[in-house]
Amino acid sequence: MLTLTPKTLSSSSSFTVHKSQSPRPKSPNSGKFQSSKWRSHTIFVKSEAQIERDLQFETGETFFRHESARGRDLGVLSATLYKRSKGSLRILDAMCGCGIRSLRYLAEANADFVIANDANDANRRIITDNLSQIERGTGDERRWVVTHMLANKAMIERYLIGDFLDMIDIDSFGSDSAFLRDAFNALKLGGLLYLTSTDGYSSGGHRPYNSLAAYGAFIRPMPFGNEIGLRMLIGGAVREAALLGYHVTPLFSYYSYHGPVFRVLLRVHRGKLHEDRNYGFVTHCRLCGHSDTVRWDELGLMGCPCSDTKASSSLVVSGPMWLGPLHDASYVTEMLELAREWGWVSEGTGIDLEKLLSIMIEESDPRLPPGYTKMDEMASRAKMNSPSLKNMMSALVKEGYAVSRSHIIPNALKTDCPMSHFVRIAEDELQS
Repeated sequence: MLTLTPKTLSSSSSFTVHKSQSPRPKSPNSGKFQSSKWRSHTIFVKSEAQIERDLQFETGETFFRHESARGRDLGVLSATLYKRSKGSLRILDAMCGCGIRSLRYLAEANADFVIANDANDANRRIITDNLSQIERGTGDERRWVVTHMLANKAMIERYLIGDFLDMIDIDSFGSDSAFLRDAFNALKLGGLLYLTSTDGYSSGGHRPYNSLAAYGAFIRPMPFGNEIGLRMLIGGAVREAALLGYHVTPLFSYYSYHGPVFRVLLRVHRGKLHEDRNYGFVTHCRLCGHSDTVRWDELGLMGCPCSDTKASSSLVVSGPMWLGPLHDASYVTEMLELAREWGWVSEGTGIDLEKLLSIMIEESDPRLPPGYTKMDEMASRAKMNSPSLKNMMSALVKEGYAVSRSHIIPNALKTDCPMSHFVRIAEDELQS
């Protein structure tokens, strides 16, 4: 069978297919993702050749962001781990745009079959031209197909004919969650669901009734709204899965500022959650800055340690949402090992990916509660200077607290240390 060797692609708009010379112990796509014209914003281009991980493609008039390449990296790593574990990989790219995700799943994750679906049939030529780098195949050997349906219809069709998928990638806009039920129905048990939200207003607490309608969570403004956005998205999936008799496990959660974009990868299992300890409410005190979690049976007992009464007027409550770890440490460790195997984290070519995955592993500590503390905000609240992140982490560990960096914001820490103790430790660190 013919397979694509991406490094052989020239800088012209024509594509060449070559026979594979050996099994792939390393990814052939070890270069940086790049473009002949880098942009820091969303672009609509008509016939400009782009390059990502040495794969050349065109975007036409489709919606495309270079900055989303990191999210595509994570999807490819996960798809590859699934293929290695299960032996087969069938994917629905439900909103494929120009088809770059589908192309990468075929060329890098070696997917057996990819449905590249986009509701806009005007994109057909661009998608087909890009995917034509991979031999289409026929019959049972068919590798890919291009369809033009609404995402829900594409998933319903798979369900109705009993063609259940290993992975569904839904790169949607805003806070559209109407596809969740259809996605669960179209997935195999143990399959992967890669979800997206770009609704920074709802995660920031500025559209609480919108988040309530989309994800069943009433979100109010909190200083770690970008993490709330990930937990809101997972929580909405947890709720929808429970209605169908399933439960989901987050394998990783990724925030990127450029949309903003919230992406979570979930594994789907049969059976409801045995307990609700990871699905509840988050509180934040506007007076002292302390954050906490609240279970359903504690809703009438909410308060903050800085208040003399349980009914604290400074307390802000959001939820329900996912309260558990944002990532699975062992799974992300496998992703990091694969990225190293492929040369994606070698010096000078992928240090950002290596750092991202390493911080995700830190964040996976189940002792860490939702939220993070921005060091500059803590210093302003306490009217003091801020110790270095490294020194503060060491001091917290010495005091017996769990602590990690946050992949969402560089100058912030996640910890189970109460805010009053956090300030005291910071003061002691400055005086030492």
